[in-house]
Parts: sequence; C-alpha cells; structure tokens
Amino acid sequence: MDNRQVTVVIVTYNAADTLQQCLDSIYLQQSTLIDIIVIDGYSTDGTQNIIADNNEQIFFWISEADQGIYDAMNKAINHIRTPWVFFLGADDTLLSEFSGLIPELQDPSKIYYANVIYKNAIHSGLVSPYYQAKSGIFHQSILYPLVVFKKYKYNIKYKIAADYALNMVCYGDKDFSFQYLNYTIAKYNDTGISSVEVDNAFEKDKSKLIFTNFGLKIWSRYFFRRLKARFKKL
Repeated sequence: MDNRQVTVVIVTYNAADTLQQCLDSIYLQQSTLIDIIVIDGYSTDGTQNIIADNNEQIFFWISEADQGIYDAMNKAINHIRTPWVFFLGADDTLLSEFSGLIPELQDPSKIYYANVIYKNAIHSGLVSPYYQAKSGIFHQSILYPLVVFKKYKYNIKYKIAADYALNMVCYGDKDFSFQYLNYTIAKYNDTGISSVEVDNAFEKDKSKLIFTNFGLKIWSRYFFRRLKARFKKL
C-alpha cells in the first residue's frame, strides 16, 4: 500500500521558463510522501518536453486543451491517490518547511493553511473570518483534504478567483473548518493572471457569497466598509 500523503498539483500553459525550477523545488523536499501531478493546457513552447523529461518523478500528467486554470485543477482531482492536496503555480516554488508541515496533516475535516512569501515578505499569518471573506487566503498556502473535492469542484465560471469562491463555500460548510499552521511553505510569484486581472464574474457574486457563507454580521461589515469607500471616492 502506498503511503504518500500529499499530491502537489501543477497546472501549466506555456510555462517552459519556470516549470523546471518549480519541479526542482519539490524534488528538494526532505519528505518522500509527495506525489506530483501536472495538468498542461496543450502548451506549444516546450513545456511538454520538460514534463516528459521529468516523467519518472511525476505520478501523472496529461497535456490537452482545457477551459482554463480551474478546469485543469478539476481534471487533476480525478487522478489523486493521496489524502491531501496542494496546488502550486508553475511559476511558484515550494520551500523546505513544506516537508515539516506534512506530519501536521491529521484531521480530514480541517483545511490547513500556512504562510507564503509574496513580494519578498511573509504573508498572511492567522486569517480572521472577516479578512478571509474580504480578501481570501493565498491559494499556495492551503492544503486541502481530498474529501473537500469529493463534495465540491472549482466553479469554472470564475476564471481567476474560483479558489477564493471555493474557500468561501468551505467556510460555510459545517463539515469543514480552517486551521492555521505557522510554516512558510511556498514562494508565490506575483506575475500570474490573478495579480494582473479582475474576475468580474466573481466580483459580481462576492457579496452574495459572503452573506451565504459567513453570515449577516460579517456581510454587514463588508457591505458598509465598501459603501464607505465608494463615498470617499465621490
């Protein structure tokens, strides 16, 4: 019986400039309990060659057209054999403390999150429910129990913020809770699509998602602060 504990999922599209560095950061981990899955969106820049060159270290990979980042992540879920899942950008790197965190993954009702390095600083520490509703948690800081994805999938209508939306739904689900662990586990590159574009579909639904999953108190605080900010701009 395989004793792997965590699957690191990497979604790629024309990521030849960064993918090998990303993979190498996983190979440098002290833990041997990690599977790697790569879902490629039919790259044309040599990414597929890099994946093939690393075939022996990758548990599963495919390269085919998809409907975006979260469609690719949903595809990966069907091939995971470990009890825990972590999503890493092809231009991000895993840090050594990731291996130290793995033994902490004990409760499948917990969604564990840690810290990331973003713009040369450590973020975000313990996140309050209000901050989670307003701003979310870095995707690269979260380790999900696979049971989350037995119940939910990423909503691909959100092209950039489907992870944010999923976390909202999980917060509102009594079967799950979020727990912070004080490790710094990844370096998040701030040049990806989520850093330079706005997910208009998500922004349209955000207020409703907060109300539904975080309740009236947090929604009211969010709503009135947003209203106050709009008045300041007038």
